[in-house]
Amino acid sequence: MTDLVASGTRTRRSWKDIDLRAVAPFVALLLLLVLGTFSSPNFLSIDNLLNVLTRSAFISIIAVGATFVISAGGLDLSVGSMVAFVASLMIMFMNSGLIADPALMLVAAMALAVLLGIACGWANGLVTTVGRIEPFIATLGTMGIFRGLTTWLSQGGAITLRSSDLQNLYRPAYFGSVLDIPVPVIVILATAIIGAFLLYRTRYGRHVIAVGSNEDVARYSGIPVNRVRTITYIIQGICVAVAVLLYVPRLGSTSATTGTLWELQAITAVVVGGTALRGGVGRIWGSICGAFILEIVGNIMLLSNFISEYLIGAIQGAIIIIAMLVQLFLMRRQ
Repeated sequence: MTDLVASGTRTRRSWKDIDLRAVAPFVALLLLLVLGTFSSPNFLSIDNLLNVLTRSAFISIIAVGATFVISAGGLDLSVGSMVAFVASLMIMFMNSGLIADPALMLVAAMALAVLLGIACGWANGLVTTVGRIEPFIATLGTMGIFRGLTTWLSQGGAITLRSSDLQNLYRPAYFGSVLDIPVPVIVILATAIIGAFLLYRTRYGRHVIAVGSNEDVARYSGIPVNRVRTITYIIQGICVAVAVLLYVPRLGSTSATTGTLWELQAITAVVVGGTALRGGVGRIWGSICGAFILEIVGNIMLLSNFISEYLIGAIQGAIIIIAMLVQLFLMRRQ
């Protein structure tokens, strides 16, 4: 009898201890799927859902990096401009013709994009840690720098990949599939798995959460706070580079407007996914779910015609405000 009572007590505690902020994004996603089913008969088709997943790839991948930055108490407003800058330099390198073999040129260009992403993330990290500038101000400044450099490189126009051989060789990176699963969806899963392993299963991941929870306590515990935060920005830069590797074969062109408002979408995805903007809490899979939610909202608006698709930016702004209000409410309840 005593064992039964103890078992019931443990069960009640386990239900009570469920973190509603971790569950809420997936409940919201389920409700949106139901709403989408009623809004259009084509919504739940395999083709439409795969299209939604594919279109969410850029924000999903960037959101993984943003989860690390925000979990450590930082913020990166430069990701959209960084995408434009890295993609422009990547295309310009491929247009240079320095390597005759198209396959080798493509590999070199992809490596360059990753190195550029690391460099941009490292610069953001140094400005915020060594420079001791608030992340909001620091990345607002680098956002202007990256966007301005892109405008200068493109001379206010577009930078387009000229080689048809490279275009044909690179095209499957976005439009291809493996076992009928689009390549971008596979990249999303791979990025999320690696990100989740780093954040949840490594000492560095524990340090990220500790720094975001209380910087002073983390420093007194011997954690190298500046190095931990700088690495989060480098991870963000790598995720931006991976997004660029998918973006370039999609359009084969960039301009000064490439990636506009992607920072808002990435931050919204992270917050909707249950990661606290104040730091100390990071949910990789929640961020992926948040990115899916944003894309599904846009897809429902497009299929249903209830609301103009031109209001998607306003809807996303409202979503992040609602998500923050929900976070505050759940924190007070707990």
